[in-house]
Amino acid sequence: MTDRNLTSQGAERKQQLLDAAARLFAEQGYAATRVVDIVDSAGVAKGLFYWYFENKEAVFRELATTIRLSLRRHQRAAMADGDPALTHILQGAVASVQFMAAHAHFFSLLEVEARNVPDVVRRGTEQHIADVTVLFEAGQADGTVTADDPAERLALAAVGMVGQFSHFHRTGRIDLPLDELAMFVARLVARMLAANEAVARDAIAALGPAPTQGLPVPPPAPAATA
Repeated sequence: MTDRNLTSQGAERKQQLLDAAARLFAEQGYAATRVVDIVDSAGVAKGLFYWYFENKEAVFRELATTIRLSLRRHQRAAMADGDPALTHILQGAVASVQFMAAHAHFFSLLEVEARNVPDVVRRGTEQHIADVTVLFEAGQADGTVTADDPAERLALAAVGMVGQFSHFHRTGRIDLPLDELAMFVARLVARMLAANEAVARDAIAALGPAPTQGLPVPPPAPAATA
């Protein structure tokens, strides 16, 4: 059954199951969560689960798709119309760091489950790189991004930097307030990938302070594990 076939009540029931699964996956992990746990937490009958989902993995896949779409919307909302492409790239980087911190439990879960559902993680990463590549192509066209390397390679560098620093933050390896970290990552991206130093300075200045844009403040990162 696709979402367009659902009644408003059906969509609400499906969302209840997704919300319950997200909570349980975060609290006790994917492997330890059973379908019966999800339906009990959602307060619905077990048979209703299978009306919407084939199995637990299907729930996980839909959650991963939903979170990636939400990330893309948040990045897009952070980009002010009319700004140069490099400024859009930096705005997207700040938004991404903030979003990944606000949804740290789920991004941690994606990392843990990468071996079990590698295609989910791979598709999300590939889409992210494709989106950022478009921005870098625009930046090379308007002269704000270096043309020394292909846009896709530059996009991979930017996405990798955002992802790695976000990982370090949620595992307690970086002792920086979130907004400071987001701006630090944006400055690194600008100085590494801008067409020249003057363009980098202008793009950084255009950011101003790093707003949280209504995202929930994440809890303190846990201590790093071995």
